[in-house]
Amino acid sequence: MSRIADLEVACYAVPLPKPLSDATHGTMRAFELVVVWLRDRDGAEGTGYTYTVGTGGAAVAELVRRYLAPVLAGEDAERIEALWRKMWWTLHYGGRGGSVALAVSAVDIALWDLLARRLGRPLWRLLGGHDPAVPAYAGGIDLDLSLDELLRQTEENLAKGFRAIKMKVGRPRLSEDVERVRAMRERLGPDFPLMVDANMRWTVDEAIRAARALAPFAPLWLEEPTIPDDVHGHVRILREGGLPIAAGENLHTLHEFVHLIAAGGVSYPEPDVTNCGGITVFMKICRLAESFNLPVTSHGAHDLTVHLLAAVPNASWLECHGFGLDRFLRHPLELRDGAAIAPERPGHGLEFDRAALERLRIA
Repeated sequence: MSRIADLEVACYAVPLPKPLSDATHGTMRAFELVVVWLRDRDGAEGTGYTYTVGTGGAAVAELVRRYLAPVLAGEDAERIEALWRKMWWTLHYGGRGGSVALAVSAVDIALWDLLARRLGRPLWRLLGGHDPAVPAYAGGIDLDLSLDELLRQTEENLAKGFRAIKMKVGRPRLSEDVERVRAMRERLGPDFPLMVDANMRWTVDEAIRAARALAPFAPLWLEEPTIPDDVHGHVRILREGGLPIAAGENLHTLHEFVHLIAAGGVSYPEPDVTNCGGITVFMKICRLAESFNLPVTSHGAHDLTVHLLAAVPNASWLECHGFGLDRFLRHPLELRDGAAIAPERPGHGLEFDRAALERLRIA
């Protein structure tokens, strides 16, 4: 039995290597990283993390520190389902989703890492062990780049070994989006996987018009065409727009995914393990998608999520983000022949450079 002895949490403001932009958040120059270190009485340690796009991280850290750490102390760390429910109901009245989901996610990730490390097994094998090579794409956060800069970024991503790319859409005029997607398609060729992401920019009718305008360039999917709350709108966009839809990075519970999937509003469910409730919920979403014969993709946290997609048979694409977390990791993600490779190190294998991060600590 592994009893929880200590839980430590910290929040860091991490500058981006270069400013990133999308249709909802505007220009982002930093993100907030919340890291949890969980230790048992034998001295074994598990690490979890979550992040925000610039605000709210300190609140997430305080939820973990003030409310979750006390209710986990002394508990059996291997009873992850029970601990997940205990955390959820501890914070439930204060908000289902949002910061609560981020806090639970970070601790849940640490619990799974601790379990896998104690067993001496890579997380992807413990969770199912389907295929360690997961197709990966470069997730450009590039809405405000000029067309020349966008194409230059594309060349850099191709040189890194990516064999699929996502670009942002949602410019002030649809004609600008069409011009940029056309240029990308001409550069990449007709069969290269190209995704487009609107970051919830449009109304339903605007999204349908945009999907029809972009359809001649055969994007693999249109991501987050409208707000995540509008399930019926997603159904209309998918039915009338003519493009596959990826969505889910802003859904924070399993039940939200149930509603969207069961309604027929998504082609590629897209959970983010750091905000959907952690590994426990991410894996349930994968199985839910599988039961509807849907491929699952991911959002963010690629160094961790490669394990989760490597564990399931219905994985499609792993998103590789541009947040620059590699600067603080001992073992950055390995890319080989366009696929991310889940490592064989015990647990998820992420080791943060704590000394480097400590200079950026805000909570």
